[in-house]
Amino acid sequence: MFELTSEFVELNQLLKLVGLVDSGGAGKHVVASGAVSVDGKKELRKTAKIRTGQVVTLGDVRIDVR
Repeated sequence: MFELTSEFVELNQLLKLVGLVDSGGAGKHVVASGAVSVDGKKELRKTAKIRTGQVVTLGDVRIDVR
């Protein structure tokens, strides 16, 4: 679970903030590779705005954004 403290967080930054990647740049590469899904659909936009209620998955890791 990730507690959102603003209106949204960019997808690549979310991956960094939860510790799945070391940097926002690394997050962009992971997203571009097609490995990330948002609400069950593959997401290729590196800076997609992730808002409260969305679910991001990377492999076996599920991030519920609240």
